Formats: sequence, C-alpha cells, structure tokens
Amino acid sequence: MSSISIIGLGNMASAIGALAVKGGNAVEVIGRDPVKAKELAAALGNGATAGTWGAAPAGEIVILAVLFDSAVPVVSQYGDALAGKIIVDITNPFNASVTGLAVPADTSIAQMVAEAAPASARVVKAFNTLFRDVLAAGGRLDVFMAGDDAQAKASVSAFITSLGLRPQDTGDLSMAHWLEGAGLLSVGVGRSGVGDFNFSLGVNFG
Repeated sequence: MSSISIIGLGNMASAIGALAVKGGNAVEVIGRDPVKAKELAAALGNGATAGTWGAAPAGEIVILAVLFDSAVPVVSQYGDALAGKIIVDITNPFNASVTGLAVPADTSIAQMVAEAAPASARVVKAFNTLFRDVLAAGGRLDVFMAGDDAQAKASVSAFITSLGLRPQDTGDLSMAHWLEGAGLLSVGVGRSGVGDFNFSLGVNFG
C-alpha cells in the first residue's frame, strides 16, 4: 500500500482520502486551516492524520487537490519540501465560463507544476476526468494519467489500483494538456448530452 499526503481539504480531497483509507493506504491531509484538516482526518478515520501546512509532506505520493490557479503557487511555496516526492496534479484549468482551458495550447497546469517543483520531484497528471460524486461512489472507474517518469507512474498506478479503480496510462506529461481537455469534454457532455454529471469517461474493452 502507499503513503499519501493530500494538499487541500475540498470535495476531491475527501473523496480520494476516503477511498485511500478504505484501500489500506496511509493518509495525511494538509490544509491552510489546521482545524479543518484535523476534522477531515477524523472524518476519514483509519489512522488518517493532519499534517502541517508548508512542512514536508509525510507521504511518498503528494496529491495536489487545490483549485487550478493555486496549484503552481502552492508548489512554489512548498519548494524543497517536495523534493523527491511524486506530485499528482488533479486540477482542471477551466476558464470562468467553463467553455475553454485557461492555459496556453502548448502546455498544461501539470507541466507548469513540474516547472515549479524541485528537480527531484516527479509530476503525474491523474483523476482530473472524474467528477467528485462519481469518484466517491467508487466502482471500476478508469483513471487516466500522464507523466514522464515510469517509476512514478508505476507507483501512482499501484495507488489507483488500491482504490478499486483502473489506471490508464496515456503517455508522457505532454499528454496532460489533452487530459485537461478531456476534463472540459466531460463537462460539455454533462451539460449538453447526458444532462447530469453522474457518469465518467472510460475505456471499453471489447
């Protein structure tokens, strides 16, 4: 099982945290509000702990569960505290109307996080194509991921599998731009096609 730290205390943090403790992983939650961090850790139970904002996360895998426009500033603030860590960026850089991406066409939030992170950190994009309620419900959902480091992706894949989910490797970190586009596609399908957000994108085998 994995040792993970989740930076952020929102809906996705609680959904991933709940699946993680259920899967037998060691979970630390970290937020700017220490009281809320302790409350979330207590709600997760199963030995989940609350970390200290800005201090080196305890987990080998650090899940960045913040708003997309906070992702790079948070990683920059943490600096060397993230050295050697696997950073999982789950954010979606949507514009205000959620009709486009708020990043240039030749990059992604994940790539920008990688540029801001210590050189020894390894960044993996994952979880951004899943809606919170669907993820919280669990099931054999596909988690699309991208990253440049094979060992880091193997560790994240093992973690995803422990959640009862299916890792789907899409390639190197340049694919994160298209995964962020797939997050936008999911919103469009929910708004204009399915009519709600109780679905997920996935791979159909045969």
